[in-house]
Amino acid sequence: MAKLSLTSTVKLSSGYELPRVGLGVYQNDDCSPACLAALKHGYRHIDSARMYRNEQEVGKSVRASGIPRGDVFVTSKVNNPEHGYETALAAVDDSLKKFGFDYIDLMLIHSPLSDKERRLQTWKALIEAKKQGKVRSIGVSNYGPRHLEEIREAGLETPSVNQVELHPFCQQKEIVEYCNKHGIVVEAYTPLIRGKWNDTIVNVAKKYNKDPAQFLVRWSLQRGFVTLPKSSRPERVVSNVDVFDFEINEEDLATINALDRGKDGAITWNPVDAP
Repeated sequence: MAKLSLTSTVKLSSGYELPRVGLGVYQNDDCSPACLAALKHGYRHIDSARMYRNEQEVGKSVRASGIPRGDVFVTSKVNNPEHGYETALAAVDDSLKKFGFDYIDLMLIHSPLSDKERRLQTWKALIEAKKQGKVRSIGVSNYGPRHLEEIREAGLETPSVNQVELHPFCQQKEIVEYCNKHGIVVEAYTPLIRGKWNDTIVNVAKKYNKDPAQFLVRWSLQRGFVTLPKSSRPERVVSNVDVFDFEINEEDLATINALDRGKDGAITWNPVDAP
């Protein structure tokens, strides 16, 4: 395995490089301290969304960090009620204004929670926004294989990314297999399982002198995912990525991989089976 670091990236189908670790800012109304701590420590990827209502904070933090805009990869997501061609285009413009950016690195459809026609119209809007240079890469979130197939069958551009809940208890095997087959990068949200760890995770992490959060970030990276650990506490933002001085061995990986409970292991909304 190539040596991983906080600056490791994966190349998207759009040609842009996506950092393998990003800071999640969901449910963080004052995300500036976390963002600034992350950027100072070496993170170069922040995962926001229109639904999080903190794009403005993220934009301000990127500027306040002193790091050139081109060196920080920022994601947002079109909210579910904004599905539709015109509404999604307007959402992109509104996000640009809130961030105070000339472009957004990655814009996702936040979930499949509308219907086939509106999902496809939203996707067409993102393709158009990309053409106009407002967004550099486009993708989806919480999409199951059926939703991804809708795009393929419509003959439209394949998403660069699918962001889903993904951790040892909910490994989304069918989705991961589909994405790997079609060159779609898988991003893992809730990789820390919101602290709902079992004894196996705690004990295996101890073997490596790591806390469970660090161990889970490492597991996610070794499985090949882009991982999005979230914390509002600057010290946790830093400690969560102290994961580049060890490697989980094959036996322990197998032990953790065996914890999968499929959809029963999900701890968030996980709307991947939406009609």
